[in-house]
Amino acid sequence: MRKPIALLLSLALLLGLCAGCASQTTEAPADDAGTADTAPETAEPADTAETGTATEPETETAADPVELIVFAAASMQETMDEITAMYTAETGVQFVCTYDSSGTLKTQIENGADCDIFISAAPKQMNQLDIEGGEENTDGLDFVDHATRRDLLENKVVLAVPEGNPKGIESYDQLAELLAAGDVLLAMGNEDVPVGQYTQKIFACYGLDEAELAASGVLTYGSNVKEVTTQVAEATVDCGIIYATDAFSDGLTVVDEATAEMCGQVIYPAAVLNIAQHPDEAAAFLDYLRTDAAAAVFESVGFTVLP
Repeated sequence: MRKPIALLLSLALLLGLCAGCASQTTEAPADDAGTADTAPETAEPADTAETGTATEPETETAADPVELIVFAAASMQETMDEITAMYTAETGVQFVCTYDSSGTLKTQIENGADCDIFISAAPKQMNQLDIEGGEENTDGLDFVDHATRRDLLENKVVLAVPEGNPKGIESYDQLAELLAAGDVLLAMGNEDVPVGQYTQKIFACYGLDEAELAASGVLTYGSNVKEVTTQVAEATVDCGIIYATDAFSDGLTVVDEATAEMCGQVIYPAAVLNIAQHPDEAAAFLDYLRTDAAAAVFESVGFTVLP
C-alpha cells in the first residue's frame, strides 16, 4: 500500500513543478505587452514630425515674397505697370506703385511715407531729397542712397492737340503768337510739376509772362501730366504741353517737340532711398530697369533709356 501512495505523491509533486514552469513561460508575452504599451511614450520621432508640420505656416511666412514700394512720375504709369508685372513673373517680387507728380511724391517721402525706390520726372525733386543734391537741396534733406542714383530715362516735351486739331495749331512758334493774342486755351502743369516747369522754360524762351497769360484766361492747369493729357484728350482745351510718352499712350496728335535749347533735357533720375525696407532687392530692380527687356517697354512709348 505504501508504494502506490508514494507514487501518487511523486506524481502530484511533478505536476506542481510543471505548472510552475508553465506560469513562468507565460510571463514573456506579458513583458512583450509591456513593451508595446510603452511604444507611444517612446515614439518621439512621430511627435517631432507632427511638431514640424505645425510650424510650417511660420516657415511660409518667413518665405513670403518681398514687396517693393515704388514712387514714380505719373508719366511712367503704363510702362512701370508692365515692367513690374514682368519682374514679378520672373522673381516673385511684389510691387506697390504710386504714380503722381514728382513734387507730390517728394512731399510724401519728406513727410514720412514708406518708399523703397523713387523715380522723378526731373532732377530737381530728386536733388531736393538728396543731401548731395547741391543748391536745390535747400532743406538739407537726406533720403537718397546716392550710391544707387542714376539717370534712367529721357523724355521729350511736346505740343499736343485734340482730335481734328480744331485750332489748326502747328508749332510752338504759332502757339506763342496765339497766346500773346489771347486766341488760344492751353493746358499746362502746375509750377511744382516737372512738365509745368519745362513749360515755364518754354515761355521764357519766347519772352512770355506766365502771370499775364494766366490773368488773360488763356491757361488752365493740371496737378500732374495725366491731368493735362486728359484735358487735351477730352478737347476741353485747344492744346497742351505734355510728354511725348503720354501723348503716345493716349493716342494724341503731336504737332511739335521742344528742343533742349527751349527747355533743357527731360531726364528721369532713379534711386533707392535710404529709408528702404528692402534696399538690396530695390537695387536689383533698378538694375533690371536697364535690361533689354525693360528697355523695350520704355522705348515702345517713346522713352530713351540712358546708358
